[in-house]
Amino acid sequence: MTTAIAPDMSAVPLRYSASLGGVAGTSFKPEHLQAILSTKPQRGFFEVHAENYMGAGGPPHRALEAIRRDHPVSLHGVCMSIGGPQPLDKAHLARFRGLVARYQPALVSEHLAWSTHETSFFNDLLPLPYTAATLRNVCDHIDQVQDAIRRPLLLENPSTYVAFRESSMSETDFIRTVAERTGCGLLLDINNVFVSATNHGFSALDYLADFPLSRVGEIHLAGHAEQADDEGDLLLIDSHDGPVADAVWKLYEIVIQRRAPVPTLIEWDSKIPDWPVLQAEAAAAQAILDRYRPVGLTGDRHAA
Repeated sequence: MTTAIAPDMSAVPLRYSASLGGVAGTSFKPEHLQAILSTKPQRGFFEVHAENYMGAGGPPHRALEAIRRDHPVSLHGVCMSIGGPQPLDKAHLARFRGLVARYQPALVSEHLAWSTHETSFFNDLLPLPYTAATLRNVCDHIDQVQDAIRRPLLLENPSTYVAFRESSMSETDFIRTVAERTGCGLLLDINNVFVSATNHGFSALDYLADFPLSRVGEIHLAGHAEQADDEGDLLLIDSHDGPVADAVWKLYEIVIQRRAPVPTLIEWDSKIPDWPVLQAEAAAAQAILDRYRPVGLTGDRHAA
């Protein structure tokens, strides 16, 4: 049996494409590949989870290479454990860097969360206490990632279901300080804001008013699921398994009006619909982006 050897990307110069501008994109799912390839390439972009492409080759890479020939790609990490107390996994970071070198993504992002303990990787993005010690740790980890990929990282705000009594600053203050200290950009997930606001009983509008929108380089929109907690109260789950809720669309339009158009991704990671359904969600985002496009800015406005 022949063992596949991953290509050595350590000497590959890291480049990335110019700003995408105000365009809408979608998560790339392999089941949509033929539908995407059978249509004319459009200006939108596709986002992939980095961990799905950390093997050396095979069908995942052949599919992504086919997409990358005609479309920009956003590389979204889910297992770096930026907020974990342990040092970053060097092998994981090297694989992540290799993907950046291989596909030259337009955007690179990770989560403000932790997901590892010793040698175990969890299928969860776990929350953090917002303290001075956590702040130092997160900043150190972001610095390591940015040194490795030689470009800014976008940090995504979390959806949370519990809060920590020891937190000494708000989430928006924490995120703002991280961005100021490291120079990273931000990925604003508006569904995450709505989910957390509902679960914890704070105002999503107040949160967004305090969020450092000038640092936002990408926006995520997604669906969520409704459940009940142990007391019978409403609990929202960031499920990515349905269309964007009306309330989230309203928040999105407020953000775009304040921030100006930025690349916007429709996330749909389970109960995957037919390709036209996902296209329609991206088209709805594109309509809002176009509504607030600066006067005189032209270009192909089609969504992925």
